[in-house]
Amino acid sequence: MQGKSKLLVAGIGLVLFAGCKSGMTGTYSDANGAVILELRSGGDANFTFMGDVENCSYKTGDRQMTLTCKGSPAPVTVFNIHDDGSLTGPPGTFMPPLRKQK
Repeated sequence: MQGKSKLLVAGIGLVLFAGCKSGMTGTYSDANGAVILELRSGGDANFTFMGDVENCSYKTGDRQMTLTCKGSPAPVTVFNIHDDGSLTGPPGTFMPPLRKQK
């Protein structure tokens, strides 16, 4: 019975992780629209800052989303995921809060 319990817990964890990532898909932007983050299923993303678009990837876990953009001056950015679904960048950076667009 213990083996079945471990399998059940592992299965629930996978569903929750997959749901978290797919729940993140969509377009996020700041209030002015100068920063746009498009998250797609499969971990692909586009990050647009003042019209310049970077192809990126992302992963989620522990209430954080890690955005990796090769070729960017800051190739890895860690965002905090808040209860309302908004994203904030690391403290002390220029990154404004990003909210999911409908």
